[in-house]
Amino acid sequence: MAEENKEELLHKMRHSLAHVMAQAVGQLFPGVKYGIGPAIENGFYYDFDLEHHFTPEDLPLIEKKMKHILGQAQKFERVELPRAEALKHFAEKGEKYKVELINDLPEGSVISIYKNGPFEDLCKGPHVEHTGKLKAFKLTSIAGAYWRGSEKNPMLQRIYAVAFETQDELVAYVKQQEEAAKRDHRKIGKQLEIFTFDDDIGPGLPLWLPNGAVMIEELERLAKETEAAGGYVRVKTPHICKDTLYHKSGHLPYYAESMFPAMEIDGQKYYLKPMNCPHHHKIFGSKPRSYRDMPVRMAEYGTCYRYEQSGELFGLMRVRSMQMNDAHIYCTPEQFQEEFLAVCNMYLGYFKIFGIEKYIMRYSTHGAEGLGKKYVDNPEMWATTEKMVRTALDEGKLAYKEIPNEAAFYGPKIDVQVWSAIGKEFTLATNQVDFAVPGRFGLTYKDSSNEEKTPLCIHRAPLGTHERFIGFLIEHFAGNFPLWLSPLQVKVLNITEDAEGYAKEVTAKLKAAGLRVEADLRHETINAKVREAAMHKHPYLVVVGLKEKEAGNITLRLRGNKSVFGVSLEEFISKAKTEADTRALNSSY
Repeated sequence: MAEENKEELLHKMRHSLAHVMAQAVGQLFPGVKYGIGPAIENGFYYDFDLEHHFTPEDLPLIEKKMKHILGQAQKFERVELPRAEALKHFAEKGEKYKVELINDLPEGSVISIYKNGPFEDLCKGPHVEHTGKLKAFKLTSIAGAYWRGSEKNPMLQRIYAVAFETQDELVAYVKQQEEAAKRDHRKIGKQLEIFTFDDDIGPGLPLWLPNGAVMIEELERLAKETEAAGGYVRVKTPHICKDTLYHKSGHLPYYAESMFPAMEIDGQKYYLKPMNCPHHHKIFGSKPRSYRDMPVRMAEYGTCYRYEQSGELFGLMRVRSMQMNDAHIYCTPEQFQEEFLAVCNMYLGYFKIFGIEKYIMRYSTHGAEGLGKKYVDNPEMWATTEKMVRTALDEGKLAYKEIPNEAAFYGPKIDVQVWSAIGKEFTLATNQVDFAVPGRFGLTYKDSSNEEKTPLCIHRAPLGTHERFIGFLIEHFAGNFPLWLSPLQVKVLNITEDAEGYAKEVTAKLKAAGLRVEADLRHETINAKVREAAMHKHPYLVVVGLKEKEAGNITLRLRGNKSVFGVSLEEFISKAKTEADTRALNSSY
């Protein structure tokens, strides 16, 4: 079956199952009021308003009732009603949420309803032929959800489910989710003491613990080395600025809801910085530029602040304070393709370092209906820049999927989707074209004819933010980081008190070699020390006792309980240094 047809079929199956779930809930819990029940990625959900509070114990009962409905092979039938008649119909049934949805539709609309058995729902479809076509599903969780996503509206109860075409696909997905739960970055991040949150600091504002700070420094070192080799210069900008900057950039009309409220100082409004680009534009414009200066590649690990809704905050993945691997490339149209592809190739280099094997570029273009509202009103530049990006991607032989009507307000963009080691999908990085804002800032360079031209700007963040990227890495590696990225690289454990002096000597030599090392010299059994160290997932445990002291060597304990005996300390230092310095993915042993 063609991929597109399979997607359409899955969407119909998941949407149909949402109706079946709503029917089952209605039969088990009379008096329920129905919200909405769309198909979503990997499954579906439905929102309910009822006095009974769902518990995990309810889910098997609802599943059983759903399977009974599937066995009845109820036919899905479409019925169309005039708007006024549909309003009356649902009002008589007491379905206030359906009435609200219909009221939002234009006068004269024809309203479609889908019926299966005794159940009916406001719905535009489509659906499968009958409920007997539906098989592989599982109800997974219960959550609260404000009606239509607004905190001003009632809180409904939402039941989530997953569904696939076959039982084998469902089983594989459930297994993957179980593995993902074991790798949850929130759980492992706490276990490995990487980050924490605190109520007195505020939601979505992570505190990086010493181990997390080491990871941040290692990622910054990687980025700075890569960017220096790529001809970038580094800049620093403040965390707040006057509102006039964001009026000039155009961000305030499009982005105000995602910004923290303004603070007033000396009669002037200031905002916490939600992005670095306007500040970088000011730096570019701080002196005259010539075509000989171009391209200008300006990089900063700048801290930004964005007001994410409380219900959308999620560990490190959705936060309100973020340190962004940001840069802006100011270039001529003739330089665009080379610069754009250089950024994409930077992504590929990073993917190799982190063992990311599956990725795709989501190429987002504008929608003509959004010009002047969602997008800058310049149809000619949209057409030109979108063609430039498409040509660069094609000539660079990069895998991409074109997504209409999701561009940035100032130009087309690439969002980089990656898959972790267990197949979990993440939006990791971005590469955006800006043809509008440099002109608003009056940015210019003089071309070879001494005429002033406005540069194109490429916004890029290959490593995204520290927060999101480290969250991804925790789950990707399940906390078993490669040596170069591990907060503590070597833990030295002495077996007996007599070997304490030798353990200190080994620790000092490892530290002098530049490795991150600690010694556990407590008067505990070696088994207890090994168990505790293993919980922290250190790459190497160096175990020394009288035997190792007399021979002048060490025993290595590796992840997975593998031991290597009689290792020369000098050999280990040499191999470990090479492993860390080359940012190798795998152990040298």
